[in-house]
Amino acid sequence: MFAVHLLAFYFAKLKEDQIKKVDRFLYHMRLSDDTLLDIMTRFQAEMEKGLGKDTNPTACVKMLPTFVRAIPDGSEKGEFLALDLGGSKFRVLTVQVSEDGKRNVHMESQFYPTPKEIIHGSGSEDIDVDVLALVNDTVATMMTCAYDDPRCEVGVIIGTGTNACYMEDMSNIDMVEGDEGRMCINTEWGAFGEDGSLEDIRTEFDREIDLGSINPGKQLFEKMISGLYMGELVRLILLKMTKAGLLFRGEKSSALYTKGKIETRHVAAMEKYKEGLQNTREILMELGLEPSEEDCLAVQHVCTIVSFRSANLCAAALAAILTRLQENKKLTRLRTTVGMDGTLYKIHPQYPKRLHKVVRKLVPNCDVRFLLSESGSAKGAAMVTAVAARVQAQRKLIDEVLSLFQLTPEHLVNVKNKMRAEMEYGLKKETQPLATVKMLPTYVCAMPDGTEKGNYLALDLGGTNFRVLLVKIRSGRRSVRMYNKIFAIPLEIMQGMGEELFDHIVHCIADFLDYMGIKGASRLPLGFTFSFPCKQTGLDKGTLVEWTKGFKATDCEGEDVVDMLREAIKRRNEFELDIVAVVNDTVGTMMTCGYEDPDCEIGLIAGTGSNMCYMEEMKNIELVEGNEGKMCINTEWGGFGDNGCLDEIRTQYDTEVDEGSLNPGKQRYEKMTSGMYLGEIVRQILIDLTKHGLLFRGQISERLRTRGIFETKFLSQIESDGLALLQVRRILQQLGLDSTCEDSIVVKEVCGAVSRRAAQLCGAGLAAIVEKRREDRNLEHLKITVGVDGTLYKLHPHFSRILRETVKELAPQCDVTFMLSEDGSGKGAALITAVAKRLHLKKDN
Repeated sequence: MFAVHLLAFYFAKLKEDQIKKVDRFLYHMRLSDDTLLDIMTRFQAEMEKGLGKDTNPTACVKMLPTFVRAIPDGSEKGEFLALDLGGSKFRVLTVQVSEDGKRNVHMESQFYPTPKEIIHGSGSEDIDVDVLALVNDTVATMMTCAYDDPRCEVGVIIGTGTNACYMEDMSNIDMVEGDEGRMCINTEWGAFGEDGSLEDIRTEFDREIDLGSINPGKQLFEKMISGLYMGELVRLILLKMTKAGLLFRGEKSSALYTKGKIETRHVAAMEKYKEGLQNTREILMELGLEPSEEDCLAVQHVCTIVSFRSANLCAAALAAILTRLQENKKLTRLRTTVGMDGTLYKIHPQYPKRLHKVVRKLVPNCDVRFLLSESGSAKGAAMVTAVAARVQAQRKLIDEVLSLFQLTPEHLVNVKNKMRAEMEYGLKKETQPLATVKMLPTYVCAMPDGTEKGNYLALDLGGTNFRVLLVKIRSGRRSVRMYNKIFAIPLEIMQGMGEELFDHIVHCIADFLDYMGIKGASRLPLGFTFSFPCKQTGLDKGTLVEWTKGFKATDCEGEDVVDMLREAIKRRNEFELDIVAVVNDTVGTMMTCGYEDPDCEIGLIAGTGSNMCYMEEMKNIELVEGNEGKMCINTEWGGFGDNGCLDEIRTQYDTEVDEGSLNPGKQRYEKMTSGMYLGEIVRQILIDLTKHGLLFRGQISERLRTRGIFETKFLSQIESDGLALLQVRRILQQLGLDSTCEDSIVVKEVCGAVSRRAAQLCGAGLAAIVEKRREDRNLEHLKITVGVDGTLYKLHPHFSRILRETVKELAPQCDVTFMLSEDGSGKGAALITAVAKRLHLKKDN
């Protein structure tokens, strides 16, 4: 027993001595953690350089775009042909991809010799195939693994050669147009170091390998880590150690001098856990050497140092890629999968374990799974093709849907002309009852002139919130100061009894008067902004035509809202008010801007609802007596199209939104242009695309089925120019939608198509009005200002631009300025009241 322990001790001491000897000889090949982190940083800089258009020509790491823009999502299906060409033989495979709930791939292959005339470029064949993709083997590895694991977005090959690819954000790839989505980048990392950036870690053996290669000075990183050179590195080290008398008693064999005699498979065999020492002895003896026990231990350790350095260098470069992915996604912790292939990775007994360990040490904030590829180059080529076929088919269907929202110049001219015709019907006494654009007189007959002054109360009712304001106007400097308080209107009151609604409004007024300390003050003049269709017979007389915007309070339609407000004030019996004017928010918007700009005589609201007003010649308004001067007309253009005149451009999605609304068949133009409905149109499209398997892996979430969940604010956020797709995905996650990068692109396109159409339709309607004003005034060229308000116009990143462009195209003889209104519904109501008071005083005097 003692003898056995003594033998074990002797062997351990022997092994330790040989390891120290080799370590001293190869100390340059041992890389510290700090060195690896430094290499990782250098590789990150090279990646950045390779991605830049200006810096790419001088970059070593070329970062080649592959035009592979999507990874498998499991819905791929069909039969594909794959060719694997990479030597004196090529392989032809038929790959059957089936989608039967389980991801299933069946392959059959046949090898063929490559004819010399094909190799040398003089042969040709007539074959009728639809070539969908040319694939690099590294990309194929990533795609094969991504079919089994959707998190896979990196491919690495460590075999005869070495390379890596990964999915990069399009916004970072200068060499390819477009910022949306991602594209697989083939790094070609083997060339890393060709600019001398790795000189401090290259050894004399690396330089000797390079000088003896067919491409000196090229692929320096590959020559330090790939299987093609690993065996040769070991041979050169053993030869030098032997010459120095450190191995084989200084006795060399001719085989040890012969290039290529030690291969990577030998290195792998020598590093095997149990039989490695025996394998080492046998391999060395095949080389004509007579190794001692010490020699075998030393040679085994040389192999370990060479292969470990390879794994370390590979890990440093891979860690740089993973860090980039993490930064692109702005994650504190990345969870991803790396697809792996290559003979060195597959056959070397220690290599994978070493690589994984070092990667995890260098990027501790990344949870990395390493997945071995099956038939990467062949199955992967088929997967790229399958994905390309899927994307192509999906793209065609998606484009068909989006094309429904694309309006031609002819469409827009037609909309403009029809709007003009409907306006004319609305102005005439005989046709007004049947007109869809009601052209309601507002009895606002003058714009502010700057002499208005006094304190006024304003009420603003037009949505789920209600405001009460005190507006102080000072003449001379056109100074307006406002104080306001916002009150919520609960849904049960919005859709309850009319009396309860107006009692709630008066309760809010009382609260405000207490808040401002003016409840006992003298009878204040009041302007009531009531943003619903009203038929006015005087400035302070307005009969509600119909509720919109979700209101459904009973016993209000057909009633005078000013009378209803006065009755509610009487019931409360706490204060008195002089209700001077009932005002539409669109008119208030025009008045607010008219206070600043005398050229303003149009008001436009593009927000939750959509409406427009303008100053019309009295002689054209048959519903009101008198031909002198002008009066503001509240068009109530939201009803445009209710007679079917827009049916040729309405889509199935518009019909679904209309039928699911509180007022089916009404306000069709508003339902195509206003913020209240755009999100709902988008939701209907997303449901349809998902049903057809074009989004969200065909899974319709419960939240997506919920009406109103896709608010218009999400359109504005998603379409923001600076918003990365990752942030789009986060918005969709808030809606319970687990989207891929490709899904996010499609959702963004859908939002863009819907909002663009809305802006164009709004622009066509507005063009009809400015053209009418030009013709009415008999002008060759009209200069006019439009006062605008509404969240859609203010907050959407593209709506205002597209609206302006459309007006310019359809009304080229009109110079239209757009002026943002500053609180049209509050300040505007007070100004209308002030103008009315001014005119009343003038009349009395």
